[in-house]
Amino acid sequence: MRAAPAAPALTTPRPAPVDVVLPCLDEAAALPWVLARIPDGWRAIVVDNGSTDGSAEIARDLGATVVHEPRRGFGAACHAGLLAADADIVCFCDCDASLDPGLLAPFVRAVQDGRHDLVLGRRRPQGRGAWPPHARLGNLALTRMLRRRTGLTLHDLGPLRAARRTALLGLGLTDRRSGYPLQMVVRAADAGWRIAERDVPYHPRTGRSKVTGTWRGTWHAVRDMRGVLRQPPTAPGTGTGTQEAAR
Repeated sequence: MRAAPAAPALTTPRPAPVDVVLPCLDEAAALPWVLARIPDGWRAIVVDNGSTDGSAEIARDLGATVVHEPRRGFGAACHAGLLAADADIVCFCDCDASLDPGLLAPFVRAVQDGRHDLVLGRRRPQGRGAWPPHARLGNLALTRMLRRRTGLTLHDLGPLRAARRTALLGLGLTDRRSGYPLQMVVRAADAGWRIAERDVPYHPRTGRSKVTGTWRGTWHAVRDMRGVLRQPPTAPGTGTGTQEAAR
């Protein structure tokens, strides 16, 4: 009697090697450009933070994974994306077409190779209006305060960045507003992470900025970040090494 054929083995889809978190609030005009530049094989996670212009539907139609975060705030959107990610390495990028997510490839290689634990993009403005003076001044003040708080000599606290997912979750990030990117750097420094920054071109955004497009928005962001810098140092983690600036 012939044996019945074995049932085919069930396979679980493997997660993408890299997830790119894209916080999104009314970025319908920018999404096609941004999503077209996600490297092949990576997954785009668009975190809709209450858009009313159809951004979520556009992102889904373009193949992105869409996560809805009802709590308003840049940090809330970023962290929702981090929690939704399952790749080993997670990247962050603004969704307004000011930064090209394709530029994250060398960031990811540096983390994969073990050269760095966190890689940040140092924005280099391209064209008039890419980085308003008040936003640049706010960034300069914050990097100086960061240096006094952690000893890190960084030039920018921009949104383009890459790190390992489990390590990021281990930082215990709590800020859900504009202080989220800074808190990530501060806590990574406290944990002894090797932090590098790389120059990236920074273009005028598509549409109006919700944060740094106005003096008021910039002031609120600086206020949130100053609150982060006043927090006491966290206990050192298991990471080792020092900050390095890669130019």
